[in-house]
Amino acid sequence: MEGADTATSGPSLDSEDQQKRIQARRLRIAARIETKRWEARGEDPGTAAEHKETPRKSHKQMDASRQRLSKLVSDGTGLVTNIQVAADARETQRRAEEKEMRRLRVQKIDSEANSSFEEFEDITKKWLLSGEKRLPHELWALLDSQQQQCGQMIEDKNCLIGELQQELKRKDDQYVRDLKKQSEDIGLLIERMEEQVRSLGKTYREELLQIEKSFQQERRDLLDKNRKKWEQGTQTRRERELESLVSRMKKVEECEQQLNRLRVQDGEEYNMIKIKLETDVQILQQQLQQMKATYQLNQEKLEYNFQVLKKRDEENTITKSQQKRKITRLQDVLNNLKIKLEKQSKQYKEENQALSDDFKRIAEQYKELQKKMRHFAAVDSRKFHDIWLMNEEEMKQLVQKALEVDRIIHEQQLGLPWKAPDLGFMGNVGPLTVKPKEQKTASMLAQEVMRSAGGRHEAVASGDQERSDSLSPPFSRRTVKRILEVLCDESGFLIENKLVQLLAPLEKDERSLIRLDSIFGALQLEVEDDVYKLVDFFLKYKKQEERPPQDEEGLQESDQTLLHPPDLIHPNDVLRALKAFTMAAHQHREKPHPRSPGIEERDSSEDAAYWNTAAHVIPPSQLKVWDALESAMEKYYDVLTSRSELITETSALRQQNTELRMLLHQYLNSKINSELEIAPTIQVDIAHA
Repeated sequence: MEGADTATSGPSLDSEDQQKRIQARRLRIAARIETKRWEARGEDPGTAAEHKETPRKSHKQMDASRQRLSKLVSDGTGLVTNIQVAADARETQRRAEEKEMRRLRVQKIDSEANSSFEEFEDITKKWLLSGEKRLPHELWALLDSQQQQCGQMIEDKNCLIGELQQELKRKDDQYVRDLKKQSEDIGLLIERMEEQVRSLGKTYREELLQIEKSFQQERRDLLDKNRKKWEQGTQTRRERELESLVSRMKKVEECEQQLNRLRVQDGEEYNMIKIKLETDVQILQQQLQQMKATYQLNQEKLEYNFQVLKKRDEENTITKSQQKRKITRLQDVLNNLKIKLEKQSKQYKEENQALSDDFKRIAEQYKELQKKMRHFAAVDSRKFHDIWLMNEEEMKQLVQKALEVDRIIHEQQLGLPWKAPDLGFMGNVGPLTVKPKEQKTASMLAQEVMRSAGGRHEAVASGDQERSDSLSPPFSRRTVKRILEVLCDESGFLIENKLVQLLAPLEKDERSLIRLDSIFGALQLEVEDDVYKLVDFFLKYKKQEERPPQDEEGLQESDQTLLHPPDLIHPNDVLRALKAFTMAAHQHREKPHPRSPGIEERDSSEDAAYWNTAAHVIPPSQLKVWDALESAMEKYYDVLTSRSELITETSALRQQNTELRMLLHQYLNSKINSELEIAPTIQVDIAHA
């Protein structure tokens, strides 16, 4: 029953583990041999099976040697193949990186080629536009732009060439490093293989010595056992010498035969093991030769790769020379274009005279352009108004969001009362309107000057008193009145005859005012600034006619010199002065400053202050509070992040501990522990731990 239990609990032939199946076969063969031995001795194998015999030491030593040698071979093979596995992994990674870099390089070259083609097409198109340029400075600007684009394109090509050269140099360095690393790996592989061969040879010799010792010890034990049996037989020989002489001789012969059989059998097993070990050594040597051949083959492959890379370098050199020739061709094209530019410059100088004839026609077109400009000004004004409303609405939303954030920070984060700032600017809708400065009409100014400057200011003699009574700088009322009187007396041709007859019965001042109003209408003088411009022009005309230009101090004293009638403009010069003033005013009106009747000029001086008020709705002191709160929240976030990482790490450690406990539990409860002579004691240590 004990043998059956042992057989049941031992290794099975149906086990999935190969080592257990091998052990089961060995036990079955050992049982058959033991049965044959009992039969040869003349004993019943059934009764012998009931007595469990201790396994032979030689068999135990052989099993232990096989296991030790198998483990040594497996560990050595793993140690040797690890180098190849690591080399294969590095090669796989290198090929993947090389493939990605090749893809990026091809993509970069294609992108650069497309961009260069587009730039070249753009340059070519601009050359076609050069025929449309009529002015030298426009053509010069076009040529300068073309030259810059050509230089930029060449610089981009040179940058790409430099990057490819750097990549090639890096590949050369990487290739040298790979050769050095492969040489080191091969040296390490050979060293490990030689060390493995030496270790296996040494282990085989040691295990053979141990097996021989076990066989010798078993032989000595068997001899001692037989000697004891023989001594027992000799003790009973005296009593049954005659009766047991024949039986004793048979037993001696049987023992000798048995010893011979054991000796022959052990010798055969020893020879088989020795032959097997020598065969394994030869196989390992063959594998070593194969690895050397593989190394030689890899070296030849690397040399071939080096030749391929060298060939590629030559191809790159050819490509560089082609690029240089292309640059030379482009330089020739540039020189031809410069020659063409000189020819065209001469042609444009000849055409310049013809273009001057088109000035009158362009002047007429310019008037039409002014109308269009007034139209576009009106459109721009509407667009400005719409954009202002859009930006203002967005600004108000942002201000509301900022105030809401500030309120939440104060009330929820800081626990402080929040007070809304002044939001008076939020009520504005549309562009800011600033009322223009109100000006008097020319007729009103003339009325004030003609009626008030006659009596009160004539008694004032000093220049300081005269400047204190002046209407507006830089002219006094007396000066304006005298200029207007001269204008009224000498500009009668601007007044209709019917009006002159109607003015006859009126007083002098009333008559002068009506005449001036008619003259202002003819000269298109509408506001007081226009009257001041006329006065200023008459004064400057007087100075230009009679004496050379004065400095600023002389201009400041002009009012004092003109107080006397002889210093005023001569009546004979009024007509020429009016003609010159009319031409100057006409040229000024013809300048491109059109304005549609429905468009008002607006003052943008307060726009910056308006938008600045919206931008600083949150004062700097509160922004500092925001910054401090942001810094504190970032620190709090860092603390939470570190805690999260620690929690994750703790969970991982707990999971690992759980898995280790399960593995230890499986190891301690394994069936193999019951077959060991010494049970593992780690369970006691874990319990104490």
